Amino acid sequence: MHPASPPPDRSGLDALLRNRPFLALWTGQLLAQVADKIFYVLLIILVKTGGYTLGQNADNSMLSAVMIAYTVPAIVFGSAAGIVVDRFSKKQMLIACNVIRAVLIVALPFLPKAFVVLLAITFLVSTVTQFFAPAEAAAIPLAVGREGLMSANALFASSTMGGIIVGMTIGEPLFSWVKHSFGSASQEFLLGGLYLISAGLIYAMRIKESHAGSSGKNVHPWQDLKEGLRYLKHNHLVSNAMVQLTILYSVFAALQVLAIALSGKIGLKETQFGFLLAAAGVGMVFGAAFLGHWGDRMHHKPLPLIGFLMMGFVLAMFAFNRQLWVGFGLSALFGFGASLINGPMQALIQEKTPESMRGKVFGLENNAINIALSLPLALTGPLTDAVSKAVGSDDLGLRIVLLSLGFLVSVMGMAAWHHTRKVLKA
Repeated sequence: MHPASPPPDRSGLDALLRNRPFLALWTGQLLAQVADKIFYVLLIILVKTGGYTLGQNADNSMLSAVMIAYTVPAIVFGSAAGIVVDRFSKKQMLIACNVIRAVLIVALPFLPKAFVVLLAITFLVSTVTQFFAPAEAAAIPLAVGREGLMSANALFASSTMGGIIVGMTIGEPLFSWVKHSFGSASQEFLLGGLYLISAGLIYAMRIKESHAGSSGKNVHPWQDLKEGLRYLKHNHLVSNAMVQLTILYSVFAALQVLAIALSGKIGLKETQFGFLLAAAGVGMVFGAAFLGHWGDRMHHKPLPLIGFLMMGFVLAMFAFNRQLWVGFGLSALFGFGASLINGPMQALIQEKTPESMRGKVFGLENNAINIALSLPLALTGPLTDAVSKAVGSDDLGLRIVLLSLGFLVSVMGMAAWHHTRKVLKA
């Protein structure tokens, strides 16, 4: 057992909440997640009211350009970031990422009000963020023992969803209050301060790294990338777990789009779709608690299969539901099912991947997940519109898409579990 792990007579969430290294990592990560989403809100505010211009009536073009600058690094640098993470201390990498992001954002008010400057800062902040994600995933096994991985990953997943919801919810009112009270530049200082606090929390994390700071000598990025791909090719358990996580995040991305129309069907305003996503986050919290208390006793059960079938059932039921509280309940059940996939699969990857390979593997995973998030966001809306136009009814079109997606999720879940069983029997 790792020295930073809790004593063996304590298990589940109780062990995690008494584990100081884990608490430092978890709270630091949660604050960074909130800051990431607040930064996203800040970008929209700056485009609208920050004095940046790109010709007359170009707001929409500016927003699109900023979103592209924010998204591209996730796809381009995801794998490369993992290679770098393996060469350095995970703790130092996490601290450096937060400090660099803080400096870049705090510098914004002092730079020229040129739109290209805003694009450059956005691109740089997003690029640095790509190094944070694999370093964080690789640090979890260093902060908890093997028996705590499932609970830790379930808790991280639920807090990530919570960070997204909180950040997107409080961003605009928080910036409005700060700007009114302390002036416009205070927005950037507030955000930079959040990243610095996150860095301070992670600095308090005490972990041992067997090759911490092995530095960047003899770096061969292409060989390292091939080594990571080769590892996934030969370790079918890890690669299959990554496929299941990719499917999970694809379905979540599709739900983000469909939730807008769903909200209008169950009595909410379409602009209040965040409440449905928040209910999914609550379900993930319950899922984390369930795995924390009973996960070890159920490690022989097909939890990911149950999770996929649960999500498929929820999507199918969404097609017929028109009741507000039933909708919230279904969304919470969706989040609970997602926890049954994310916790065990992320724990499996961390457990089966040697420390020297974790950065590469989590970099590739981060890349796959970013692509999995991007494609459904781009395709789900137009697909729903096309089906609705073909059948001549928005309601029927949405129902067909939900039923089809529910069926597809269930089938993919069963196929992934069947493949896992074949690997285990081999």
